[in-house]
This record gives sequence, structure tokens and C-alpha cells, in this order.
Amino acid sequence: MKPRHLFTALALCVTAASTATAATTWTMASGYPESNFFTQNIREFIKEVETKSQGRLKIDLRSNDTLIKHDAIKRAVQSGQVPIGEIRLGVYGNEGQMYILDALPNIASNYEEEALLTQAQKPYFAELFGKNGMRVLAYVPWPGQGFYTKAPVKTVADFKGQRLRIYSAPTQKMGDMLGFQSTILPFAEISQAFATGMIEALFTSAQTGTDVQAWENTKYFTYTGSMHNKNAIIVNQAALSRLDKDVQQIVIEAGEHATARGREMSKKANSDKVDVLRSKGMVVEDASPAIQAELKKVGETMIAEWRQSALPAEQKVLDNYLKARSQVAPK
Repeated sequence: MKPRHLFTALALCVTAASTATAATTWTMASGYPESNFFTQNIREFIKEVETKSQGRLKIDLRSNDTLIKHDAIKRAVQSGQVPIGEIRLGVYGNEGQMYILDALPNIASNYEEEALLTQAQKPYFAELFGKNGMRVLAYVPWPGQGFYTKAPVKTVADFKGQRLRIYSAPTQKMGDMLGFQSTILPFAEISQAFATGMIEALFTSAQTGTDVQAWENTKYFTYTGSMHNKNAIIVNQAALSRLDKDVQQIVIEAGEHATARGREMSKKANSDKVDVLRSKGMVVEDASPAIQAELKKVGETMIAEWRQSALPAEQKVLDNYLKARSQVAPK
């Protein structure tokens, strides 16, 4: 081979090796199926990151609990087992009261209030996750909640003794205060719990009701609104810092876009999934004034109890939120 050709070949090899070294692949864990809007939002997030980074960062999403169980994802990201994942904040209520603030009945019963609450919580969570070597990239709310039951419910007396699946300590307390026998179960165990008679009712969103095909085990969906719990996309800070500076910024900006897009997807999912429930023969109704009045009382009690257990900094977040909420004229 002539010297000039040899030099060209070597240069191409060096360029190829450099490109291969620059490319990074992250594995991402999440807990919901591909049909869920949370997962679809993550897919858009990944697409943006991979496109804008020109393939320098690729993200391999393992959805639907196929890699790591949902309630173990935060620990996996913190330890570096995976660099990025999606969590539901309310799972970690035993670690601090802030994680469950949005799970209190009627604390944020619509998307406008949810946005205000998220804004009030962001600085607290930024510091909390930062101390543990992580960063929150996006916050996405669940649609409003409701009760899935086999028979119609018009008053809280209709709840008495029913075996209810809920998903967090606050919703368990709410269910118990309303007269249910409440059991915390992960999403993946709902169908089996119905099959074995462990549960006969759900408190969750139209999205989850569709994901688990609630029409196979219940007939009525009584919508209350009540709360808009949040999921979060989190990243291991060390893994993020190892990326080129411009790629880090691409990831951060994609997270901001995922927050805005996810809220709109949540709104659309709420109406779309209600239509699916109806198409499957379910009766969908708004909760009666009697049920909403009782939920309001339960919420007030639980907020007061939350304050007693919360740290001063957490109480300040609640106060800031309530002040902001009071300044927004009701529509």
C-alpha cells in the first residue's frame, strides 16, 4: 500500500474508533405498558435525545416492569444500576412527606392546581434528589381518579366493606376512612388479585382502568377527580455528567419538553380512556355531591395530619402552594 493511501486508511480507522467511543447507550427502566401515555411520552423523549444528539446518546427503554420492578427503580438509578428511569413519586412516602403531598384528596383536583403544586415542589425535589446523586428531568401527572365497582355507588354507605385496591399509603388511608377494606397492590398484580377475590374494586384513573381491562371485573367507573399524582423521569447525576456538555443540555431540555407534553397527553388520555371504558360497556358517571362532600372532609383531615408529620421545609412548600392557588380565580 502506498504511504498516502496508508495514511488515509489509518485516519479513517481513527475516526471510526473515535465515533464509536463517543456513542453512549443508556438502559432505562419504567413500569407501564407501551400503550400507556407515560410510556409513549418517554418514547418521544428518547426520540428527541437521540435525534438532537445525532446518535451520541441512545436510550434502550425496558417498559412494563420487564427490567426492574417499578417500586425499585429509584434505588436502581441512585446506585447506578441503570442511569435513567421513571418512578411514581407516591411510592416513596416512607422516605418523606413531600412524596405523598399530591396524593392527598382534593389537594390538587384539576390540572391547573396540579401545575401550581408541581411548581411549588420542584425546588424541594431538586435539592432532595440532588443530595442523593440524582436529577429530576420531568414531572408528568396522572389523570384524575375514580372508583371502579361492580355495583353503582351513590353514597359512602355503598363503599362499606368492599375490598379496594389502592396504590399508596395516603390512598389506603382515604379508602379506609370511606369504609373500604383497602389493600396496596402494584399495578402488575391487579388482574391476579381480582381473579383470586383479593379485591373487588379499584381507585385509580381511566388510564389504569384501561390498561388492566377493568371491564372484565367491574361495571361502574365513578369519577371523582380528587388528585393528580405525579410520575417523574430521573437520571443518575454521575451518568449525566459523563456526557458531553451539549448532550447533557439536550437531555435536560428534552426532559422539560416531556413535562409540558406529558401534561397534555395526560389530559387527552383521560378523555380518550373514558371513551374506551364506555365502549367496553362500563357505566361512567361523575361522583354524587354526597361522595364529593365526604371526600372533601377526608382530604381536609388528611392535609391537617400531613402537616403534623411534615418537616418545616415541607410545610413551607404546602403554604407556598396554597397561597398560589388562592390567587388563581376559579373558572
